Amino acid sequence: MPAPPHSGGPPVAETRRAGGPVWRWSGGLALVAAVTGVGGWGFHRVFPGTELLLAVVPAATVPALVAALCRRRPLWLALVLDLVLWFAGTVPLYKGIAPGLFGDLADSWRALLTTLLPAQPEPRLLILVHTLVWAAAVVGAETLTRTRTRVAAAVPGLVVCGVALLFGVDGEGSNLPVAAALVVLIAALALLRDDRPALWLLAGIPAAAALAAVALVAGPLLPIAAEPYNPRDDAELPPPVRVDSVSPLDRVSAWLQIPDRDLFTVKAAKPLNWRLAVLDRYDGVRWTSGARFQPTGGRVPAGDWTGKAQTVRQTITFSGLPGTWLPGAERPVEVDGVRGLAVDPGSGALLAASRPAKGFTYEVTSRVAEPSKADLLAATPVDDPALTAFPAGPQEELFRKLAQQATKGADVPIKQAYRLQSYLRTSATYDVTAPPGHSLKGLEFFLETTHRGTSEQFASTFALMARTLGLPSRVVVGFRPGQASDGIYHVKSGHVMAWAEIKFDKLGWRPFYPTPGRGGAKDDHDVVSSALKESEELEGEFTQGTVNKPKADQKPTAGGGRKPSAGPPLWVIVPAVGAGILVVYAGAAMALPWWRRRARRNVTGAERRVLGAWSQTCDDLGLKGEQALTAEDVVARHPADISTHLRPLADISNFVRYAPDAVAHDAADAAWRHSDAVRQAVRARTPLKTRLRKRLLLR
Repeated sequence: MPAPPHSGGPPVAETRRAGGPVWRWSGGLALVAAVTGVGGWGFHRVFPGTELLLAVVPAATVPALVAALCRRRPLWLALVLDLVLWFAGTVPLYKGIAPGLFGDLADSWRALLTTLLPAQPEPRLLILVHTLVWAAAVVGAETLTRTRTRVAAAVPGLVVCGVALLFGVDGEGSNLPVAAALVVLIAALALLRDDRPALWLLAGIPAAAALAAVALVAGPLLPIAAEPYNPRDDAELPPPVRVDSVSPLDRVSAWLQIPDRDLFTVKAAKPLNWRLAVLDRYDGVRWTSGARFQPTGGRVPAGDWTGKAQTVRQTITFSGLPGTWLPGAERPVEVDGVRGLAVDPGSGALLAASRPAKGFTYEVTSRVAEPSKADLLAATPVDDPALTAFPAGPQEELFRKLAQQATKGADVPIKQAYRLQSYLRTSATYDVTAPPGHSLKGLEFFLETTHRGTSEQFASTFALMARTLGLPSRVVVGFRPGQASDGIYHVKSGHVMAWAEIKFDKLGWRPFYPTPGRGGAKDDHDVVSSALKESEELEGEFTQGTVNKPKADQKPTAGGGRKPSAGPPLWVIVPAVGAGILVVYAGAAMALPWWRRRARRNVTGAERRVLGAWSQTCDDLGLKGEQALTAEDVVARHPADISTHLRPLADISNFVRYAPDAVAHDAADAAWRHSDAVRQAVRARTPLKTRLRKRLLLR
């Protein structure tokens, strides 16, 4: 039988190994800061630049330092200090004190959901990441220093990572490395908080790292049943706004009067039309843009055409172009060098936040569609009432009558468009001295009286005639390639031109050039001549009877081809994610104590089983953190119904620690019977609500 215990017996738990308690709680704080920082780095798909580090690193580390300094102070003091330091942390982010800080914070989430990724690393957007990471770090650090939980302090960092996944769902890159790093860090935190020896850390962390590496490699190979939910599909886009006080279409006539004014240069491998503005709304007086511009860090969403295309890179330098529209070859897919860039996803039109100065340079990568003859012959127009709307007025009948006469015998939409293009090029004359304007009255005068105009009148008339035939149309203002010199095209004001475009299902917008050349219909530059040659060849295809007529049941998707949302709305997905995290945590909280008790009971060796019974009893009594108590102290502080079983368990435990003889398995079984009895007595004295709270906090 065990010998009587010494009055000054051993401490409650085994003496801590090298490193002492300081390295455990300080290491735990470091791991919580790392978990939160890695969770914040999940926003790298939203902000791919290094500016993200300026928002994440201070937010993850400073609260951990505050928790270390205030661990023996009241909680309110730590929270006040965290709030003050959070505000101080915004100063380097904004490069000064920002009066609109709280307004930016309130609007940042909405602004990010209406931003095309990657987002510009602006302080008004980064403040959301900074605040989320800071709040998560505060909750995690204070939870770790003020409770005995194991991994609950890592939950706020996981929540930040979940938010980053939602905001970055359509960004470039992958968050699999982030998830792998979180697995390793949380495993290290669990081992550290479980009072495991240092050898456990040395063995457990590599094992967790190996598991994370396997998941990192196998993750991309797993089949995915559906596209991830994108909250931007349900975000309300900003309304259309008027970009400039003077429309680019209104400038056409004035630019033609002073043709030698330098506007910009383009360095490119081939000549193209440089598109400036897209105008798709007409009110009877003027064409305007219905674009819904969204901020972007440089990416431009792809258009409807997914077939063969040529990639053309351009370097554009401003030398006198007014306004905030940015020229580029259609269709842009990426823009670099523009701070405050905004883009209309529907048209691909580019816009700067402010008027660029002379010498401003940026790069554009465009995808120029190259459909085959079969694709063009099978083209059918999309059904979009907004793009076929004709303003009320007596002129509509005139436009319809002339359009029907010009396209007589053309029973296929694209053939109608080519016939209409040919009609305008041969029935009127290009004249830079023609009166400007594109109102219905002015265009009526152009058609019936003068038969003279610039590309402003030709493009506007073509677009309106096309609308009377049910062809969705718009007007584009841009420039001819310009004067070439060593691969650089010098674009002057006299190179301005307007053309029309018609939207076809799957094919996207196709350009048409109804404006004749200065000296006749054949006096055109390379781009227009190539388009005209293509249309003439297709006319031959039509006459040979090889036309694939459009099917009557073909209908475009709603919203101009935009995919419907692939998942539930944001207000459903966010609570669902939160509920899932809580369910997983609750399951772990319920299972871990049972698993720990089972492991201690079934450990190899009678001595280790006895010590496991004593450690389990100390946990049941809520004495895990009180290392200085001896076994005698533990027995003395508990009532008779508990000490009745606690006394013999303490005797067996002391005997195992100090007796030179081996311990029989009967002693280990007796120790666990007393431990079970103590546990039952504690449960009987503890209310259910208190037991649940301790279990959920992993105490």
